[in-house]
Amino acid sequence: QVQLVESGGGSVAAGGSLRLSCAASGFTARTDCMAWFRQAPGKEREGVATIDPDGRTKYTNSVKGRFTISRDNAKSTLFLQMNSLNVDDTAMYYCAEGRGWFCPSSIQRTAFRYWGQGTQVTVSS
Repeated sequence: QVQLVESGGGSVAAGGSLRLSCAASGFTARTDCMAWFRQAPGKEREGVATIDPDGRTKYTNSVKGRFTISRDNAKSTLFLQMNSLNVDDTAMYYCAEGRGWFCPSSIQRTAFRYWGQGTQVTVSS
């Protein structure tokens, strides 16, 4: 069974930065599309960014230019560098593993088969 474990969340003032990490236990994470999702209280889980094993990335519009997704395939680790954080970025952040090499054209939950437990990010004004 694949396990995904996120870390790096915390509380930060608006304008600050955080770097999230996600360690995957299985080898499939090295060759699957990986993603970050987030869920704010009372809202649906939304896709933030995806990255395929070749490093091609996609971002939801609200984080473009501020967040950077990256991966270390050799270590089966996923990252999310978050800069210029604002209060709207407050959410539980989840990493997810897709069903193959290619990432979906839109960042949808149904395209991802394994999920971490999440790490909380809180941005204060």
